[in-house]
Amino acid sequence: MVESVMKSPAYQEALRHLAANHARFVEETIRLTEIPAPFFGEEERGRAYLEMLREAGLEECETDAEGNVMGLRRGLGNGQLIVVAAHLDTVFPPGTDLKVRREGTRLYAPGIGDDTRSLAMNLAFLRAMDAAGIQTRHDILFVGNVGEEGLGDLRGIRFLFQHGRYAGRIAAFISVEGPMGMGTVVSGATGSLRYRVTFRGPGGHSFMDFGIVSPSFALAEAMAGLSRLPVPASPRTTFSASVIGGGTSVNSIPNEVWLEVDLRSDSAQELARIDAAFKSVVGKAVDAENAARSTAKGAVTVEWKKIGDRPAGAIDRDSALVANATAAAKALGFAPKTVASSTDASIPISMGIPGIALSAGAGAGAHTLDEWVDVEPGQTLHDMQLAFATLLKTADMEV
Repeated sequence: MVESVMKSPAYQEALRHLAANHARFVEETIRLTEIPAPFFGEEERGRAYLEMLREAGLEECETDAEGNVMGLRRGLGNGQLIVVAAHLDTVFPPGTDLKVRREGTRLYAPGIGDDTRSLAMNLAFLRAMDAAGIQTRHDILFVGNVGEEGLGDLRGIRFLFQHGRYAGRIAAFISVEGPMGMGTVVSGATGSLRYRVTFRGPGGHSFMDFGIVSPSFALAEAMAGLSRLPVPASPRTTFSASVIGGGTSVNSIPNEVWLEVDLRSDSAQELARIDAAFKSVVGKAVDAENAARSTAKGAVTVEWKKIGDRPAGAIDRDSALVANATAAAKALGFAPKTVASSTDASIPISMGIPGIALSAGAGAGAHTLDEWVDVEPGQTLHDMQLAFATLLKTADMEV
């Protein structure tokens, strides 16, 4: 049981090491946060983190073909492979001011909670395990992965599980994530489909060519149709017409306009249903515009480009991995709850491999310039044990 791990002398020694090295954990959180890491631009932070993994004594440290950085802590042999990961990337574009500001025990900076603190926390776990002489039966692969945010589309963990050198060998996956509420266990994968839908037409002068088809009217009708689609409250299913653009000038009928759409559901079946429904809405909008106005100079056409595809699914909430996390949460005084979300754990979940995401600790403002985490030593030591104890039990720590 997790409780036997948490009561063991070795675990208590590891906690003493975590407490004594709190300042180093904070310093590394700050150092990594101030290295830019937009999705598709994680290389600099990845190099720094890889060096930290090497300095911490991991074996087989490497950067894979997708940009993930990792290192292996060997178990006692004949065990499985457990992955503990945190993502390198943030949602913030190049040029964002990443300087960390400290106010009391709070650290403010874009990306500090989602997910940079977790990178430093996993390093702290590793050093504490070594300092306490903790041994596990299973090997543990520590990963700083790319591509969790935005259009990164989970590409790092997707590559790790499907094409990397450890593909087919991973028995369980733990993602240490940004603030989600302590005790929350993400054991379900919220699927999403994201499209850029481009409407094209002949274009022309707003006055002289009045009466010809306009792709902007087709786009507007498609957006309106999307807004009227029925979706269930459970399984939770949503849609968003998120970004629009195009056109030439205020006195022109546009020849091209585009729309970016986000469709989500906790159910793969519901996601497929709303996907088909939206495609039907777009087709009808284009047909309606071509029927309503002149196509003498050309008709309105539509082009689809998929810009995101995240799987939906869930693991058995009675699985050993979920049981380990919920037991650790209860032991720490949290009220555990299992939820679905879109995280790196979505990839193993979709493949039938146990995977969860756990919160690293207190904070708020994720994806804003005022993002913050609280690094008060006592509370931090308490909260970080949710991931630490779950990891050690899952890796079958010797007690």
